[in-house]
Amino acid sequence: MSSPPSGRRRNAMTRRQHRAAYLFILPFFIVFVTMLVVPLVYAGYLSLFESKLIGGEQFAGLANYLRAFADPDFWAGLGRVGLFLVVQVPIMLGLALFFALALDSGRARGSRSVRLLIFMPYAVPAVIATLMWGYLYGPDFGPLAQIARAVGWGTPEFLSPGNILGSMMNIVTWEFVGYNMIIMYAALRAIPAELYEAAEIDGAGQFRVAWSIKIPAIRPAIMLTVIFSIIGSFQLFNEPSLLNAIAPDAITNSFTPNYYAYNLAFVNRELNYAAAIAFLLGLFIAIVSYIVQLGEQRRERRERRGMS
Repeated sequence: MSSPPSGRRRNAMTRRQHRAAYLFILPFFIVFVTMLVVPLVYAGYLSLFESKLIGGEQFAGLANYLRAFADPDFWAGLGRVGLFLVVQVPIMLGLALFFALALDSGRARGSRSVRLLIFMPYAVPAVIATLMWGYLYGPDFGPLAQIARAVGWGTPEFLSPGNILGSMMNIVTWEFVGYNMIIMYAALRAIPAELYEAAEIDGAGQFRVAWSIKIPAIRPAIMLTVIFSIIGSFQLFNEPSLLNAIAPDAITNSFTPNYYAYNLAFVNRELNYAAAIAFLLGLFIAIVSYIVQLGEQRRERRERRGMS
């Protein structure tokens, strides 16, 4: 028994819709494959070879990865990034959460203007922001040094080897507090107002509402900012590469793993080893992100068990 004409027309319309959907996403897949998948595959291919003066490119297997595991410069850069991660990220996200809660409470006057002012540094390109802060940090020409000397505080050493990482933390915090604040603020605006009304009826104050209702409700948004911050910390590049011009004694060519891979590839011409460093860096990012997500999922399971 054949299907009715209306059923055939419906099936034909569904097929046309599917074809139209695939046509719409086809440009994305083309860009994704050509700009991400193909370079990744090629970089992985390069990491398995070694360029020698006699013989040219030769298959090296995992030799480049083993060299990276024994490379003190790579581990030193990774240690700096790890310190950057555990110090800068909590400060940045803590400030972003504070501003988001303050703006959402409705007690901040001119909240729209304040929100724009906090977000504005993110609109400044990272290169421009680093150059601007590099000028402010300058020990000879920077206004901060001029003011410090004028009041008798001596010359601040923002770009010294012991302080350069903290100066970078300040630059990145200044840039990305507003970006993370907007993500958290948008999540706060999606919380049903009935929850606040019920809490106020029970006598809860602003701090109690923020701690017991708002922060738990936007936990997925906070986790998203944590993952983005982890990825951004391991990819630290603009700040060391630009500050190196005015603080060459404080920033080495292996200051961060990303900067190290760049110098290996384009200064030392060690493309194969640079590809291995880049792949190992991506592996570390994936592992740390997975550990953070796994810890959050386990905590949520424990809370559900406690509530049941």
